[in-house]
Amino acid sequence: MDLALKAVVVPVLRERGFSGLYPYLRRLHTTYVELLTFQFDVNGGGFAIEISRCGIGGITTNGGRHIPAAEVKPWDLDANDRLQIKAREGSGTDSWFRYESGEYDSVANDVLAKLPLAPLLLGRPST
Repeated sequence: MDLALKAVVVPVLRERGFSGLYPYLRRLHTTYVELLTFQFDVNGGGFAIEISRCGIGGITTNGGRHIPAAEVKPWDLDANDRLQIKAREGSGTDSWFRYESGEYDSVANDVLAKLPLAPLLLGRPST
């Protein structure tokens, strides 16, 4: 699945201004950074895409640790400040993009169809 995501999805994200090393990508804006991470099911066979935003200066965790924007991952933010792009509505990993069928390119194309939702989910235009 990694190869298909790197071949099909990551180039599109790069065209849209994302940088970083897969599976952790980010896009810099003047006042915030968009964060995008592929989160794989620990049991295998599925993944979701976690998206969030942080200020250009990074974040300070509840424990007082500062994380620069270049190192922030979506899970560093509170659960209310991050969202998932999934294959379908629902909770749990059953709603994630599933690739047990081995049709990796098809799943990667399903991801491309869902990517336009990211800015809408976060409530800000993607510019």
